[in-house]
Amino acid sequence: MRIAVIQMNSEPDVDANLRTIRRYIAASAKNGADLVVFPEAAMFPFDSGRLDMVAQPLDGPFARAVRRSAEENDVTAVVGMFTPADTVYRQPAGDLKEDPVEGSGEANRFRRVYNTLLVAGPEGTTHYDKIHTFDAFGYRESDTVKPGGRRVTFEVGGTTVGLATCFDIRFPNHFIALAEAGATVVVVPTSWTDGPGKLDQWRTLTAARALDSTCYLVAAGQARPGTSDRYGQNDGPTGIGHSVIMGPDGARLAETGYVAQVLMVDIDPNQVDRVRKTLPVLHGHGRDSAVG
Repeated sequence: MRIAVIQMNSEPDVDANLRTIRRYIAASAKNGADLVVFPEAAMFPFDSGRLDMVAQPLDGPFARAVRRSAEENDVTAVVGMFTPADTVYRQPAGDLKEDPVEGSGEANRFRRVYNTLLVAGPEGTTHYDKIHTFDAFGYRESDTVKPGGRRVTFEVGGTTVGLATCFDIRFPNHFIALAEAGATVVVVPTSWTDGPGKLDQWRTLTAARALDSTCYLVAAGQARPGTSDRYGQNDGPTGIGHSVIMGPDGARLAETGYVAQVLMVDIDPNQVDRVRKTLPVLHGHGRDSAVG
């Protein structure tokens, strides 16, 4: 199975990003890829404007164009986008509530989106809405992003692939549940925040989740914007690069640096069975009915 990992810098321009995505889909397919993985927020970057103003439904023009490109090139693509979710209001205590709060003004009204992974290809279409929102390190993604409610797997040429997004990687049970549902590959589109210690955490977590699930882990990150003198500094949730493909035994098979780059790696899904026979860590875990 050949996988293309696209580490890109999303622009605050949906149409420009769509052109980039379609170009990479076509080029990856031409190079024999079965699966092309783009970052979280490939449609539109964080900290670049209101997400509810750019969000589109799954039958909107952005998703239709991605599906058409994947089908025309006979390849499966995973693309980070935003879809409409709900409207919530901030209560006096600071909590969010779906019903209007008495006396609340426009400043307390939030139109939220789903942080969605669109999966499109010759074997069909599905999507995953990020379950664990990034409410950490002083940032509150849940103010603008509604958490999803189900885990998702899909098929590529007989291989079951699970889906996770960025902050999900801090939750091992998510990956274990995907493995118990049959996944041998888990893709993790990200817009991982840079900052002191964050690269070390990223490398530790990607290795740990591959070992927890004994799956291949394929993480596609946003490239880090800005100049090299900013590396290691916290400039918001805009990306750190370092896309990576981990083996089911925790081996780091390939990794990028900070800047935009493409990884093309061949994996053997049968290796997962061999690793699981010698490292049977999944035994004893119950299946998770929330995987659909």
